[in-house]
Amino acid sequence: MINSNVSHANHHSFILTGIPGMPEKNPWMAFPLGFLYTLTLLGNGTILAVIKADESLHEPMYYFLSILALTDVSLSMSTLPSMLSIFWFNAPEISFDACITQMFFIHGFGVVESGVLVSMAFDRFVAICDPLRYASILTHSITGKIGIAVLTQAVCVIFPVPFLIKRLPFCHSNVLSHSYCLHQDATRLACSSTHINSLYGLIIVIFTLGLDALILLFSYMLILKTVLGIASRTERLKALNTCLSHICAVLLFYVPLIGVTLIHRIGKHLSPVLHMLMANTYLLRPPVLNPIVYSVKTKPIRRRIIRVFQRGKNRT
Repeated sequence: MINSNVSHANHHSFILTGIPGMPEKNPWMAFPLGFLYTLTLLGNGTILAVIKADESLHEPMYYFLSILALTDVSLSMSTLPSMLSIFWFNAPEISFDACITQMFFIHGFGVVESGVLVSMAFDRFVAICDPLRYASILTHSITGKIGIAVLTQAVCVIFPVPFLIKRLPFCHSNVLSHSYCLHQDATRLACSSTHINSLYGLIIVIFTLGLDALILLFSYMLILKTVLGIASRTERLKALNTCLSHICAVLLFYVPLIGVTLIHRIGKHLSPVLHMLMANTYLLRPPVLNPIVYSVKTKPIRRRIIRVFQRGKNRT
């Protein structure tokens, strides 16, 4: 039995939480989670394979979609070790350094995903509002530089987080409330002032996720203004249809994020099981559903996938 109240002298690990209050039920989550991780790999792998194989998809929009797929896979793989440890092997303990490493990658890829969604909004903005200059504005070089900028921003923003956590003494309970490590979750276990950590976390939320959300909103206001100015109803619907997949991806990312934030702030009286479900949904839903949305709503990708299946049927 692992003691959850560890003194600072030997506090070198954290205890992750599976199903709160019902650790004996953890194996029930093993196969559903395994299924979701498999779907994530198959779905995003299919998107990447289709874009790589079809030269007609070697355009900025699909390059950004490839980056989104890679980010989704990376975000899922960041949580996989601790999820497997808890739900498959009933081993909830994670070392301090491993927890900080996981924390860095989860928060880092979260910032990358938000940045990629903004980049995709810029792509749609240029394609709809200035279509004649689309090819000259979003060249392969510019697309690559945007991708590097998004990754660099995420690394720079999240880089201080491990050091901010390492400076804190932990002398209370070492039980985290989720099945993976988050900055705000570990911070609440510290037995000294966490004002700097809280302030830095707030700055990250405001100047990355919050600013990205405002840019997305502003971009779509300009896109909607341009679309409403198109005379033909058919052309208006066609222009809006090119944005549907991206709008779904934005909602899949931001709605669970807002839900988790609200539950942490004002839903402390709610069941811990609900907290667990919301936290896992926040990280697992976008990687699973994004490839499904883009496969269904993006005609070139859908056609390519159907062609592959038809080819397989013909061989059999």
